[in-house]
Amino acid sequence: MQTVAQELVEIIERVAPMLESLATDQSLAARSDPKKWSRKEILGHLIDSACNNQQKFVRMMQQPALDFPGYRQDDWVAVQNWANADWKGMVSLWAAYNRHLAYLISTVSPDRLNNTIRIEGVGPFTLSFVMSDYVEHLKHHLRQMFPDGRVTSAFVNVYHA
Repeated sequence: MQTVAQELVEIIERVAPMLESLATDQSLAARSDPKKWSRKEILGHLIDSACNNQQKFVRMMQQPALDFPGYRQDDWVAVQNWANADWKGMVSLWAAYNRHLAYLISTVSPDRLNNTIRIEGVGPFTLSFVMSDYVEHLKHHLRQMFPDGRVTSAFVNVYHA
């Protein structure tokens, strides 16, 4: 899991400045389509994802099998009003939360990696998979935020090399 944790740290270090540079972009809250999230809402979703995954990681480390509720991501984004939140604060929170998750991933005991989770009855998924998949999910949404492709160079893919 050290490689997964390192990839997450490298993504944070490379992408956080890119996100910070968008602070003056007036289109951050604009949706390209009424059914799609704005860049602010995507970043808010990534913060929500970090929060939910921290719960999964910690709880999965505590017990060999876990049943976990899903979360209604659109409702989380709307209720927290991410479209109107302070961008710099969001970027700071995203980076800090993900640094903590990278630390958590780097310190997981190998004997816990095969602990499993079912999410709303779907699964089981191992802790190893959930941790690795978290980073892939993060990269997916970061690509959405930077459709010009410049964020892709920030992904080192050390896990998949």
